[in-house]
Amino acid sequence: MLEFHSLLNLLFMKPFFLFALTLVLSACHQPVDNTQLLQSRLDSLEAKLADSYKPGFGEFMGSIQVHHNKLWFAGQNENWKLADFEVHELMEAIENIRKYQAERKESRMIGMMTPSLDSVNAAIRSENVTFFNRSYKSLTSACNECHRATEFEFNVVTIPEDPPFSNQDFKTRGNR
Repeated sequence: MLEFHSLLNLLFMKPFFLFALTLVLSACHQPVDNTQLLQSRLDSLEAKLADSYKPGFGEFMGSIQVHHNKLWFAGQNENWKLADFEVHELMEAIENIRKYQAERKESRMIGMMTPSLDSVNAAIRSENVTFFNRSYKSLTSACNECHRATEFEFNVVTIPEDPPFSNQDFKTRGNR
């Protein structure tokens, strides 16, 4: 009779035991919360981004000064392809200032350069030296107006007298 009773207990207890074990194991298995892991990765990426190189405003202005200078000599030599390249380099530098230095007051005001740049661009497309000279003088004035508006009036831009580099020929192939 014991064997029969033990067998009955085993038959009834085994499903109950499996059911209880399943409940216990499922209660122990909580879904994995990735919030801390994701936050850690986000913090790491933000730290890397904060430490990444971002050109300063002065670096952009130095680049603009070089392109402004080269633009003049390209126009004076009627090297319209080079002039076109230089005016677009100026436009790109201004866009990069807006992108990488957006928090600065100067960046918000730099749009005042657009009409003068558009005029220079039109003069280059028309390949008209007189129009180019007038537009370039307007661009130079706009630089100085922007400097005054942003309290950098001590930084005066002029029409260049000498090319910025002695190792660049500003003449077109036909003018050499």
